[in-house]
Amino acid sequence: MKRIYVAGSYSADNTIQTLQNIGIGLKTCGKLFQLGYAPFCPWSDRDYILQSPDLDFDVKQFHDHSMAWLEVADALYVISGQGKGGGVDAEIKRAHEIGISVFFDIDDLMAFD
Repeated sequence: MKRIYVAGSYSADNTIQTLQNIGIGLKTCGKLFQLGYAPFCPWSDRDYILQSPDLDFDVKQFHDHSMAWLEVADALYVISGQGKGGGVDAEIKRAHEIGISVFFDIDDLMAFD
């Protein structure tokens, strides 16, 4: 199975948009899984907090955790958030630095060999 790191918008200015971003990310990762890929789904990080709300987490931990998975991915698939100066742009930059292919279209990703 190809390991696909899925990047996209997570947080937003309001709770509704944040939850929508999480839903879009989870749905995309589910689709990739169904297609036979092994997606890394950053939106699943929410489970650490929801299931252990008494633990002390910080955003840097989650960023570092995600980047560690990006380092071993076969490809990066970007679904949203590019060009906004946030985490997605940092993920794209890092993928380019370490020679990981970056895709913005599902058909291009599926043609990746």
